Amino acid sequence: MEQRKRIERLAQHFAFFYISVIYMEIVLKAKTVGSVFDTGLLFTVLLSIPLCLLFVFFSSLWGIRGNQIASSILLGAITLYYMIQIVYFTIFDTFMALYSMSGAAKVMEFWRTGISGISESLLPLILLVIPFVLWVIFGRRLCLKGHLGLRGALVIVSVVMLLQTGIAQVVMADNSGVMSRSYLYSKTFVPDLSVQNFGLLTTARLDAKNLLFGTGQSVAAATGEFEETGGDEGETFYEDQVMDIDFESLMASAPSDTVKEMHQYFSAVTPTKKNEYSGMFEGKNLIWICAEGFSSWALDEAKTPTLSKMSQEGFVFQNFYNPIWGVSTSDGEYTTCTSLIPKTGVWSFYRSGSNAMPFCLGNQLGAMGYSTRAYHNHTYDYYRRDVSHPNMGYDYKGYGNGLNVTKTWPESDVEMMELTIPEYINDAKFHTYYMTVSGHLEYNFSGNRMAAKHQEDVADLDYSEAARAYIACQMEFDQAVQYLIEQLDAAGILDDTVIVISGDHYPYGLEKSEIDELAGETVEENFELYHSTLIIWNSAMEEPVEINKPCCSLDILPTLSNLFGVEYDSRLLMGRDILSDSEGLVVFSDHSWLTEKGRYNASADEFIPADGEEVDASYAQNMMTKVNAMFDYSAKILDENYYAYVIPEADSSKEMSQ
Repeated sequence: MEQRKRIERLAQHFAFFYISVIYMEIVLKAKTVGSVFDTGLLFTVLLSIPLCLLFVFFSSLWGIRGNQIASSILLGAITLYYMIQIVYFTIFDTFMALYSMSGAAKVMEFWRTGISGISESLLPLILLVIPFVLWVIFGRRLCLKGHLGLRGALVIVSVVMLLQTGIAQVVMADNSGVMSRSYLYSKTFVPDLSVQNFGLLTTARLDAKNLLFGTGQSVAAATGEFEETGGDEGETFYEDQVMDIDFESLMASAPSDTVKEMHQYFSAVTPTKKNEYSGMFEGKNLIWICAEGFSSWALDEAKTPTLSKMSQEGFVFQNFYNPIWGVSTSDGEYTTCTSLIPKTGVWSFYRSGSNAMPFCLGNQLGAMGYSTRAYHNHTYDYYRRDVSHPNMGYDYKGYGNGLNVTKTWPESDVEMMELTIPEYINDAKFHTYYMTVSGHLEYNFSGNRMAAKHQEDVADLDYSEAARAYIACQMEFDQAVQYLIEQLDAAGILDDTVIVISGDHYPYGLEKSEIDELAGETVEENFELYHSTLIIWNSAMEEPVEINKPCCSLDILPTLSNLFGVEYDSRLLMGRDILSDSEGLVVFSDHSWLTEKGRYNASADEFIPADGEEVDASYAQNMMTKVNAMFDYSAKILDENYYAYVIPEADSSKEMSQ
């Protein structure tokens, strides 16, 4: 009889935890994913069984009082984790990786944003607390009155292992679709898709596995990775954009199978070719700006006239996309500056600070005699830019280590220009990189100093407060660029200077309805939400050069490398020179992608051909293989410090400088 009661209590305890977890998964999906009762929920239901059994196991090892406390702590921690993820998703439009929690102290600088995220998520947060409240009231009746015992513990652990193995096999058997659940579960880590298909707790387990052991990434063939669109008879022949790398020797001396496999992969990648624009800006100065929250919606001929004018001059990229990545601004910068896809679950830019990064333009142009500086007008070590940016070859200053901007929130881009331009404008040749902050959320006139500064200037706009505040923030950035141009012109070097501007991400601090306001239409959310503006501008260009093929932030570095005539190997970057004859490709954080021939939506597992395009049935699957390889090998470049093997002098020079 006593044994039967123990089993009943364990069953009731499990049932409460299990129902609570499934309930919280439903609340989370309703708030973040939108769709709830789909196939993903079925896999979530299955994968949650062994996890909840483990929770019961850990909360049944003590006496009655200890079991109550352990159960309360576990359920409370799980509830808090769901709440944090909902608030984080509300603010950043993605889920928070476990690694990012190590930077929680820095995130607290944006406590106003956190409060706003909580207020916008109030209903689901209240719903999430209900199971914990019920446990506090009724939990004592469900806890085991005593120790589980060795036999009981062995039984539960055995059942957990058997269930986990069996359910994993069910998941691995799902090989359907362009990107299967089998691949998503075992070969990569995409938090948004993982939550949608497996639930938040399983995603956390996969995240922890990824941090500790990697993703078990697969090898993908690279031959013919991108189609060449030129090459007609009679056209000028251009050389491949490659360096003299002896991959055969590197394979023979590779220190590990992983590095050898990487040599094999990159040796087979189809390179881009040089083109009529190669070296066009050779010897010119370069000012490169990654602008906080900048997008096409910031362009207004009356309010942001300088940016609007520049966007129609120089190189005009009609189909430029700026995807958002897991660590927001930091990953947006990393993608732009390195032409590598950020590794999910870590701060890739910070991790790269101990690697050889020979293709970053600070290192490239610095070796060519340029002075190279980088500035950020917010806290200098936020996202550990004090590690990543010097490693890219820059003399770096931010607020707190030499850039003495007035401490407001956010800080002024105009003031940053006023303080920094005198440091380099008289140099013989210079390359300066800026990460701005004036365009940062929250977009209102009460807590955003830059929006308040320009509030009267946008009062005539028939927009909501948030949309007007966004334009007001971007007015500060526009005036900063205007001041920069004026100073370059006054120094007589405007024609000798190239200005490059792109955003770090779309303005996710705006509600979708507010973005629609600015766009003047309903913006499609899976792809067009990320459509943006890339400016590559030089006052000496007499006519604009219009580029229509799809391109993205990954492509900026190789495009600039080609324009400035620096030596680089196009096989070793994930982006492609936009001006080359390679096929255009845009890759998104959830492994969605688009080309001239169509677009693949990873969330819906659906490929839609472009109007008038007829593609082979295997096209989407082949492209998916290539896109997955881009993610895989970007992560391996970061993990293995790969560039140090193919360009060893870059690693030794870095060590000498430290």
